[in-house]
Amino acid sequence: MNTLKSPTRAVFWMLAAVACFSLMDAGMKQLSGSYATLQVTFLRGAASLPFVLVWVLATAGPRSLIPVRWGLHLLRGLLGMTMIGCFVFALRSLPLSTAYTIYFVAPLLIAALSVPLLGETVGPRRWVAIGIGLVGVLVVLRPGVDGFISVPGLMVLLAATAYAVAAITVSMLTRTDTPQSMVVWFLALLALGAGLLAIPDWQPLQWGHAGLIAGMGLAGAAGQVALTRAFQLGEASLIAPLEYTGLVWVIGWDVLFWGVLPDGYTWLGGAIIVVSGLYLLHRERIRKVAAPAPLDHP
Repeated sequence: MNTLKSPTRAVFWMLAAVACFSLMDAGMKQLSGSYATLQVTFLRGAASLPFVLVWVLATAGPRSLIPVRWGLHLLRGLLGMTMIGCFVFALRSLPLSTAYTIYFVAPLLIAALSVPLLGETVGPRRWVAIGIGLVGVLVVLRPGVDGFISVPGLMVLLAATAYAVAAITVSMLTRTDTPQSMVVWFLALLALGAGLLAIPDWQPLQWGHAGLIAGMGLAGAAGQVALTRAFQLGEASLIAPLEYTGLVWVIGWDVLFWGVLPDGYTWLGGAIIVVSGLYLLHRERIRKVAAPAPLDHP
């Protein structure tokens, strides 16, 4: 595969990846109304796995699937179940746009966790950006309003934290394992673990949902292919900020499928989170830190 850098094509592939992932998440939200959280989590992994396997075998071959560090793969599988399970639970009651807004705090959490887990140094400006981003999350969650904190909102925050820890494991795995093995084993372990845990509350799959499940799996796999291609063709500092365009897509899906729009607090908190995230990425670019491609997505 051609790996010559092409910023224009990288931007195109990243925008396509974000669009595909947003459509996949809309499918998970639709399914969350009919099936238990862990069953939807299982379907997320199992539906994408066949498509991803075809892509990997056609491009990199079966040898690329051989894992080296099983312990980290198992940890990522556990984190994936936590991440997607919490995200699906939240989607039962939250608009996609609100869930995405809170989830966008993940890059800030990655920067914060890189200090204790990877021994990296975070300067005062980056800590300020992280703190401001967390303020944005508080604006969206609105603790104390009506006497409670949104449990679904906290579940998204937990999902973002699990994603951040998983991203740290990606930094470790890239030293020994191929991207193909990380993607395939993440999906396989996600499907296996969530599937076993979902057995007690398993609901028979409805034939009317077959197209939705297949479409969700195809969208997730297509998003993964596009994401991988984007990071092959462009620098992380260029294409990582484009992940925020997902908010535009999910607002559209919210209006189209559920007839809802974000409230004023979500708009304000989202703006704070996005601005702080963009500033953090700007500081990373100045420091010339090459971030690994994010291989996990809810």
